[in-house]
Parts: sequence; structure tokens; C-alpha cells
Amino acid sequence: MPTDYFADDPRTNLERMLAGDLYIADDPEIARRQQHAMRLTARYQAAYTEGAAAAGTVLAELLHSLGEGVDLRPPLYVDYGSNISIGARTFVNYHLTALDVARITIGEDCQIGPNVQLLTPTHPVEPGPRRDKLEAALPITIGDNVWLGGGVIVCPGVTIGDDSVIGAGAVVTKDIPAGVVAVGSPARVVRSV
Repeated sequence: MPTDYFADDPRTNLERMLAGDLYIADDPEIARRQQHAMRLTARYQAAYTEGAAAAGTVLAELLHSLGEGVDLRPPLYVDYGSNISIGARTFVNYHLTALDVARITIGEDCQIGPNVQLLTPTHPVEPGPRRDKLEAALPITIGDNVWLGGGVIVCPGVTIGDDSVIGAGAVVTKDIPAGVVAVGSPARVVRSV
């Protein structure tokens, strides 16, 4: 019989998720919000083929906030969309996966390469709670004028400082300061810019 991890916690799993606490993704409202995001991302992809104005309206409905002049090429994969903010004049190439269980903030004037993954979800290392489907999330923050090369993976809780460059294929497991180039898996700073 599974452990009742929330015996003394009257909150719903959605409320726990939004607070950044451990939760189990079996809340009907979580499922409804995910389905809503899937419908909007499908509409966005279709609208993008018709032009920037129509697509921008759908993207603004999907995301928490969207700066002026953002160009985000579909397909786009999100959990909710409503936890993502993208600053003005940012370019996002094809196949962004932004698992936004926690807040994802992308600054202004960023360049995001194809197949980038921004992954906020976490799971317990201990086998029992993980088997019982507990999860949580940590926010990701990408500063202004950051370039993430193709295939970069940014892990939960990471902040990348302004003006930094993350080389293609890097796996960013820890914060990266402003004004540096970082490469590799795990990503390590190799020089200043």
C-alpha cells in the first residue's frame, strides 16, 4: 500500500505543484491545463503557417508573457505554457521543449537554437517516493542576450546570466554566470565573452 505523503496537507496536488512542493500529477485540473496547452500549441503551429500576426495572438494566449518581436518557430512542446515568459526580440528555433511545471523566464534578445530543452521537473532520488509518482519542479531563468546552441539541455533550478553563450549539446546542471561561454556535459565555463 502506498504511503500517504499528504495526510496532513489539505491542498490539492495542483496547489502543491504551484507552490513548488512535492505533488502527484493526478489532479483533474492539472490534466485540464495540460490539455488546454496541447490544443493551443497545435493551434499555434497551424497559425504560424498563415503568418506572424495570427500566430502571435495564439502564442500570447498560451504563454504567461510574451515580449514584442518574439519569433518562436514551431513545433513547441510545453506542459502548461502559462508558466513561461519570453522577453522582447528573442528568437527561438524549431522544437523547443519547455516543461514549465515551474516558472521559465527567457530574457530579451536571446537566441535559442533548435531542439533546446528547458526542464523544470524534478523527481525524488529515493526509489520509494519516485515509484509512488512524487514530483516537484524548480524554476529556470535565462538572462538577456543569452545564446543557447542547438540541443542544449537546461536542468531544473538553473539560472544563466546575461550575455552568456552555451555551446551546442551542453547539459547545464548548475548556474552559469553572466558574460561567459560554457560547453560540455555537464556544462563548464571555458572563457569570458
